[in-house]
Amino acid sequence: MAVLKVKFTKTKRDKLAQILWILNWVSVVSGIILFSLGLFLKIEIKKRNEVMAKGDINSVPNMLISVGVIACIINFLGGKICYDCSDANKFSRWKLVMLPYIVCTFCFTFCILVGALMCYTMRNELEESLYLGLRDAIKFYKDTDIPGRCFLKKTVDLLQIGFRCCGNNGFRDWFEIQWVSPRYLNMASKEVLDRLKSNVDGKFLVDGVPFSCCNPSSPRPCIQYQLTNNSAHYNYDFLTEELNIWMKGCREALLDYYTGIMRSIGITALLIWLFELSVLIGVRYLQTAMKNVLLLGDLEGESDGWLLENSFVETAKYNINIIKNLGKANQISTVSGMNDPNINVQNTDCEKTNITAKSIPCS
Repeated sequence: MAVLKVKFTKTKRDKLAQILWILNWVSVVSGIILFSLGLFLKIEIKKRNEVMAKGDINSVPNMLISVGVIACIINFLGGKICYDCSDANKFSRWKLVMLPYIVCTFCFTFCILVGALMCYTMRNELEESLYLGLRDAIKFYKDTDIPGRCFLKKTVDLLQIGFRCCGNNGFRDWFEIQWVSPRYLNMASKEVLDRLKSNVDGKFLVDGVPFSCCNPSSPRPCIQYQLTNNSAHYNYDFLTEELNIWMKGCREALLDYYTGIMRSIGITALLIWLFELSVLIGVRYLQTAMKNVLLLGDLEGESDGWLLENSFVETAKYNINIIKNLGKANQISTVSGMNDPNINVQNTDCEKTNITAKSIPCS
């Protein structure tokens, strides 16, 4: 029994073809939107790839860009097909193309759904990439004289100022690394030498942060050095007083930023998927209705259209059997007792007198 069968008159078929022609052109625009969203996300990721570790974070924008291009091509073709379907004579040249087109469109709409879901599952990969990338960027912050790393100080400073953040997980990350370049350390100073000697690795570690961690909205001048030394500053207690530096880590700030972008893109992609799915359903009805009207031979009469010619279970079994029989086309069928003539043939012996009727005569 057909699933969701609908009866179409010629007027309804013509109107459905015209509506689908318009919707396919709207779908071309939706493909351009998907392409633009993927390109935008790719550019946003590329802007800060210096603080991101290499990984699969570009899979989502690449997926959206690819799906957007395919959407434009498929829906452009769909518009041409639906336009010709208003004329039964023109439909005959598309009759063999319609079903493969619907299958390809179904796979394409499934890819849109996958792309939308990937926007919500990308957070973990992005978080790990940001953690590793920011860790290395902060580690090489001081290397302003080394080629390939000299740009990281500017990158990190602009990042902390722009996103109002400090460090990877927080401002204390700066306490654990030497972020002051050795060229700016006075090796004749006893304080500097004592700090270098007090560290096992010979690093100059201070309880301070770069200037880009300072919050300009604070009424008090920025305290970026000796943050944990209460006696170094008047009327200051770092345990109870709200510090005038950014408290949020840059990993959290960037993750919130990209999560907001991906959430918006995911919602848009889901809406486009629902729209494309509705267009696909309409094309399926049009294809079956036009096919049936040609079978009936009355181009002006009524015809039935459906989503599936048989039930879901029967359709699933039929397709499973097709998959199972792939590659077996060259095998000889043994159904209904039809045996291979080359199997179980009795050997003949010309010297024997008792030869059965089924034996092969010798020459």
